[in-house]
Amino acid sequence: QVQLVESGGGLVQPGGSLRLFCAASGFTFSSYYMSWYRQAPGKQRELVAGISTFGTTNYADSVKGRFTVSRDIAKNTVYLQMNSLKPEDTAVYYCRAERRALGNDYWGQGTQVTVSS
Repeated sequence: QVQLVESGGGLVQPGGSLRLFCAASGFTFSSYYMSWYRQAPGKQRELVAGISTFGTTNYADSVKGRFTVSRDIAKNTVYLQMNSLKPEDTAVYYCRAERRALGNDYWGQGTQVTVSS
């Protein structure tokens, strides 16, 4: 059974930091492209950051220099380190696992991040 379980969200003040976790199970984690998306109220879901099986990363312009995505193959976990958080970073953050060669596309249930004073 495939599972992606996000955690680490919460309430933080502007300028603060949070680290999100996505624990994966039920598939070959090392073979999947992993990414983080977010969706704010009334807005479309958007890509935040992604990391390939080789460790190549990419980021949305809005988070470059502030967020860092990483993965630990041994722990089947992908992380999103978020620094210098802004109110506009408030959203539900989702973890996604993709392996296009197999047509596989999995999503987690999301974790809420709220940036507010």
